[in-house]
Amino acid sequence: MPTHENVLGVLSLVFWALVIIICIKYLIIVMRANYDGEGGILALMELVRPKKQGMRFMIIISMGLFGAALLYGDGIITPAISVLSAIEGIQIATPAFDHYVIPITVIILFLLFYFQKRGTGKVGSVFGPIMIIWFLTIAILGVNAIIKNPEVLHAMYPMYAFNFFIENGFHGFVILGSVFLVVTGGEALYADMGHFGPKPIRFAWFTLVLPCLLMNYFGQGAIMLQNPKAAENPFYFLAPEWAVYPLVVISTIATVIASQALISGAFSITQQAMKLGFLPRVRIIHTSQDERGQIYIPQLNWALFIGTIWLVLSFKTSTNLAAAYGIAVTSTMVITTILAFVAMTKLWKWSFLLSLLISIFFIIVDLAFWGANLLKILHGGWVPLVIGTGIFLIMTTWNWGRKLLQDKIEEETQPIENFIDEVMSVRLVTTPGTAIYMTSNPKGTPQALIKNLKHNRVLHKQIIVLSILYKKVPHINTEDGIEIHNPTDGFYRVIASYGFMDNANIKQVIDVLNKRGLEINIDKTTFFLGRELIVAKEKYGLLRMRKKLFILLSRNSQRVTEYFNIPNERVFEVGSQIEI
Repeated sequence: MPTHENVLGVLSLVFWALVIIICIKYLIIVMRANYDGEGGILALMELVRPKKQGMRFMIIISMGLFGAALLYGDGIITPAISVLSAIEGIQIATPAFDHYVIPITVIILFLLFYFQKRGTGKVGSVFGPIMIIWFLTIAILGVNAIIKNPEVLHAMYPMYAFNFFIENGFHGFVILGSVFLVVTGGEALYADMGHFGPKPIRFAWFTLVLPCLLMNYFGQGAIMLQNPKAAENPFYFLAPEWAVYPLVVISTIATVIASQALISGAFSITQQAMKLGFLPRVRIIHTSQDERGQIYIPQLNWALFIGTIWLVLSFKTSTNLAAAYGIAVTSTMVITTILAFVAMTKLWKWSFLLSLLISIFFIIVDLAFWGANLLKILHGGWVPLVIGTGIFLIMTTWNWGRKLLQDKIEEETQPIENFIDEVMSVRLVTTPGTAIYMTSNPKGTPQALIKNLKHNRVLHKQIIVLSILYKKVPHINTEDGIEIHNPTDGFYRVIASYGFMDNANIKQVIDVLNKRGLEINIDKTTFFLGRELIVAKEKYGLLRMRKKLFILLSRNSQRVTEYFNIPNERVFEVGSQIEI
């Protein structure tokens, strides 16, 4: 049974967790580290990583990637636990609905993931007003209980939190794992900064979300002081009997929208990782013409859906899921604090002592929650850790394999100037039209061009060697990012640079080239693409297994034609076998 001191102690922990972690750490400090408006741990990693490779470079990259990978683990738990806990409110009204909780949860989760393709903006325009109603509703319920027992407001005094630990010892430390549930959205909030911007997020938090949450949490504490049996589900006990069913409905809608933050955050992280070279190409759909950050990734969306449904069917209740929740996101929060310390000293030029004191304070808080959540590993906490570790392995393997493949290709590639000299010395047949040869190496000669010349002895009248590069900045204007070199008549080398949050589009590139004097008709242009068949050189061992994983990822990555929006009927692929 909850005692007077324990209720006030837990409430004090909730209050100060929200203030320290969300208000101060994320909204005031960490959100200063925005990369051209983009947030998230990968953007933070890119901001603070050293320019030169070395031990410090590897440590920061590894921490950033591992932190991002862990978010996928909690990304499948958040929708599951949020919707399941909301639907469980039906049991408060009548136990007759016990058997329908899981089927209803599955249906709602399907609808949540199905409508992701409509985009964050459209979903927000529909559900935004509902969220305002939701927060005002929970605030009113909380205030009603607080008025009857205003003593609960004493919990804002931090000594209640300290006394809670002193009186409860190790058990009080264990409770931190549950208290952490109120701040789990901090990382998603940061990752979603590119969708909404830091100012709207801060405004909404401090004027609406935080006050309403605190009123409701304190209201739950007040009703537990008045009726200890309410500890079974204090949120729904705040409402009168007639309001339970409407509250279940609006709670479900609210948890669906809250889950959206984690899902859209996963989309943003995936796009960033892909453009930075840590994940293979996947299909990205922009759901807004005005906001570049609003995207939808079908493959990831349905992978998250399958994982979420598996969790619901496996754990069955939100209480069981709570035992698996938190370890991954607390680990990411620890990493964010460390990277933020680097930002304080290197980017913002704060004094080392001030940065160290702030970071130590946050690290102590983060490690306290992290340690409490470690106790959950045997009770399901291993699930997000396994998922995160798997994603981390995929990220590092893809980046390593791409560099290995690129080095191998460069070994067999001659400089484009040498190729031009060789072509000029040989009489060849030229055919009208334009040929665009795509290559990731802006200095070398594409293998497709060499093989075409070797076997067909024919070249087009206008040849463009096009390289599309992604820079370590979020956004680059299309026209500003295109360089044109004309080493000889009819031969052009074009480099189109994009930011890691941009999507390249061949038609846009051609429009810019036409404006600059080149005459290109996309309907009469042939795109030559190299297609590598990658073969692992090793016969046994872990190295072969890692290369096999890279080959598998390569074969399942999105085709270049789809990724760069190239007309399929204008594509000519030239294959080659490469041993790595």
